[in-house]
Amino acid sequence: MDIKDRYIVAVDLGTSTIALTVAKIEGSNTQIVYYKETPSEGIRNSGVFNASKVSEPLAEAISQAENALGIKITQAVVGMPKYPVRQESNTGKIEGRGYDTDITADDIAELKRSAQDMYPLENPNMEAIYGAVAQSFSDGENFQIIENEIIGMTSDILEGNFKIFVGKKSSLAKIDTVLKKAGIVTARKYFTADTTAKAVLLDSEMENGVALIDFGGGCVSVSVYHGSIMRHYASIPFGGKNITSDIQIESEGSIGRELAENIKIAFGACMPEKLQNLSEKIIHIKSDNGEAEKKLPVKYLSEIITARCEEILMAILYEIQESGFADRLMSGIVVTGGCAQTANLGNLIYDISGYRVRTGYPKHLFSFEGCEGITDTSAATSLGLVMAAKDDHTINCAVAKDGYVPEMPVPEPEPAKEPETLLQFETVEVPEKQTSGSNKKPEKPKKDRVKWNPIASCGKFFGSLYDSVHQEMEEIENEEA
Repeated sequence: MDIKDRYIVAVDLGTSTIALTVAKIEGSNTQIVYYKETPSEGIRNSGVFNASKVSEPLAEAISQAENALGIKITQAVVGMPKYPVRQESNTGKIEGRGYDTDITADDIAELKRSAQDMYPLENPNMEAIYGAVAQSFSDGENFQIIENEIIGMTSDILEGNFKIFVGKKSSLAKIDTVLKKAGIVTARKYFTADTTAKAVLLDSEMENGVALIDFGGGCVSVSVYHGSIMRHYASIPFGGKNITSDIQIESEGSIGRELAENIKIAFGACMPEKLQNLSEKIIHIKSDNGEAEKKLPVKYLSEIITARCEEILMAILYEIQESGFADRLMSGIVVTGGCAQTANLGNLIYDISGYRVRTGYPKHLFSFEGCEGITDTSAATSLGLVMAAKDDHTINCAVAKDGYVPEMPVPEPEPAKEPETLLQFETVEVPEKQTSGSNKKPEKPKKDRVKWNPIASCGKFFGSLYDSVHQEMEEIENEEA
């Protein structure tokens, strides 16, 4: 392998799946040569809580990639947890540069490091700085200068204002433990809010104002951009797994999580009023163990999903309002992540908020022939990690095995499953005479749909929602301690 050739291995530790991506860098060319998602365990709300359960599927995924590509993976870049993370503000300042000295990108990087290093953490033993984003700069005379404008200017003083993102120190340590248990080391950790956005959003969207909603399995985050700068970040510990749990609960415990997840993926949609003929169908769930057949109307399934999505979206819209840019998002909302392709989700967001909405698929930044799933919304974080790491020439995550001829792995047969996971479900038309029969669950009363006003106050509802979320997380942490 040429000395300029190297590999980037990216690991996205998601609540529902672990994604492993391998990119080969050949000079100025970057090619995605491997991508695979594996069901994850031991991750809650985007953070590791059981390192052993996380490392086992990761180690297997690494082994499969090595066998397929003929490489030895030694390290990987990985994303930091998206929750809990809070944002703060801090400034950095460099004086005595000389009045005839050009401001360079290295000066900006030094200023950023200074702002991070000098930020007074409330509890340094428990907290860590995940990242920082520059908001504006000053040369002592001119203010509110953006980064690409101040580079090249001459000034004796350079001052910058930064958003500082603070998270749990233990969460970062657990990531290192996971990778170590999987047989590799951590090359770099990235705060993925900004990296994912750059893999999905258009330059014009970030300039004109846009909110990126990253809808994952255990966490939903929002990053607000304006003037090509990330102005606000927030996340909530709700996601696709909560929807799956809702389906389980509404089925009165008659189905397991795996089947509930399969039903959600196969038949899940928002806004039952837009399902047309599909809403008049019923999912028949049959078991080989002789238990009675379970019935779940597709319309009722959609009501379950819509109710949870509405709760999540209202919390996110509250954060958009808190950003101070709610009335300046000319490009509206972009939704990405594993749950972004839920049917009618975009329509629901538009119906509630009034913002234009598009689904955020990863931009075709690299070649990726033969990598199934790399263009899905669930791969956005992975490609963002590759983008962030590829320009760092110190990172090389793998070496080629001499004399090895790579072979694509042969799909393994499905393992035997418990009787409940052998359930089969199908849709059939509901006869007209049965629509009011005893087998049909009573419909929930429809809520009055009020279009969200981005300028109006959202009231105390959201404060109480966040209070309950934080209380729940504290209880979880106490249980794990």
